[in-house]
Amino acid sequence: MADSPNTRPSLLLRLRDSRDHAAWTQFVKVYGPLIYGFARKQGIQDADAADVMQESLRIVAQAIKQLDYDPRRGSFRGWLFTVVRNQLLRFWSRQQRAGRGSGDSSVLEWLQELPSPDGPPDALWEEEYDRCRFTWAAEQVRGQVQPATWQAFWKTAVEGQSGQEAAAALGISVAAVYLAKSRVMARLKEQIRQVLGD
Repeated sequence: MADSPNTRPSLLLRLRDSRDHAAWTQFVKVYGPLIYGFARKQGIQDADAADVMQESLRIVAQAIKQLDYDPRRGSFRGWLFTVVRNQLLRFWSRQQRAGRGSGDSSVLEWLQELPSPDGPPDALWEEEYDRCRFTWAAEQVRGQVQPATWQAFWKTAVEGQSGQEAAAALGISVAAVYLAKSRVMARLKEQIRQVLGD
C-alpha cells in the first residue's frame, strides 16, 4: 500500500494523557490485534505473541509522551512496526539464549529476512494493518445499520457473492443490495477516517 494513510494525530495527542481511558481503549482495540496477529504470523505461540503485544504497547505508552508526531517524517504505523519488530528480535534472541532454539538455522534466516528498522514496514505488516483496521471499523458500523443492510454488504463485499445471489438469499432487490453495500462502505470509510485519519 504505497499511499497508506497515517494514524489520526488527534488520537496520538490524546494518548499523551494517561488518564484518557477512552483514547487508550480505542488505541488498544485497533492496534493490539494488529501487533498480536503480526506476531502470530511470525510463528510465535499464543502466549508469546500476547507478551510481544503487551511489551510493545508498554513501550508506546512510555514513548507517546515525548512523541513529536510529524507525518512528513514518517507514519506512526511505520514507527509502531519498528517497535514491534524490535520486540520480535528480542523475543527470538531470548529464545536462542535460553537454549529453546529449534536447532536449525530457520530462526537466523527469519531474522535476516526482516526489513531494516529504518526501512518501510513489510507487506505482511501492511496486510495485517488493513485487516485489523477493517475488523475494528466493521465492529463499529455493524450496530449502526439494519441487519439486512449489513448482510447485503457482507455477502457481496466480504463473501464475494454477486448482487443477484445476495438478493435471492435475502429476499430483496438487486438494487437494494447494491445500495446497502454502498452505504455500509461509506460508513466504514468515514469511521476509519474520523478515528484513524485513513
